[in-house]
Amino acid sequence: MHTEIGFLFDLDGVIIDSESEYTRIWGAINAEYPTGVENFPYVIKGQTLPYILDTYFRKEDHTAVKGMLDSMEQTMRYRMLPGADHALTWLADHGYPRVMVTSSNELKMRHLREEQPDLEARFTDIVTADRITRSKPDPEPYLLGAELCGAEPRHCAVFEDSLQGAISGHRAGCYVVALTTTLPPELLQPYSDRIVNTLEDVDWEKLTEILKAR
Repeated sequence: MHTEIGFLFDLDGVIIDSESEYTRIWGAINAEYPTGVENFPYVIKGQTLPYILDTYFRKEDHTAVKGMLDSMEQTMRYRMLPGADHALTWLADHGYPRVMVTSSNELKMRHLREEQPDLEARFTDIVTADRITRSKPDPEPYLLGAELCGAEPRHCAVFEDSLQGAISGHRAGCYVVALTTTLPPELLQPYSDRIVNTLEDVDWEKLTEILKAR
């Protein structure tokens, strides 16, 4: 396997189509337990659940909010987004490390395995919320992802759809490819090296050359 460069993928809104569902779910939670934060479902995208609970909700509401989220997550259906299947196949065929870097916890990952039982095996490693101490936009998740690829962060590409995730990848020193599956490009542009609609728009041969040259 090549280790001079690496590929780091967020999950929701990059590999699987779940962001519209999460917007609906967090909107419902915010209606039940008001945070007072404008556009709350979009503000928290890319953040871990413990960070969301500690930052936006009263401590006495944590258990109820988590229970509501867990219940609604179990009804979600996860479909692969355009270009994701080809991307993972191409990278595997060419021997490049590919790490999933997600803010999801183990309960969410269990449901993902039920919906997409073969997905995890297509990555060389996975960074979940349980493996980090600081949530995106902190660079820790992508610094760990680069380490698991065996490559320096500047030689790694990060694929993100959330502002928090793009900032995390940017702060880690990675090459950030932002997808407009969730947010408009003007919000992502300051923290991105390239903006695409989906992974279908990525020229993988060209991207590998860019990463090697950085």
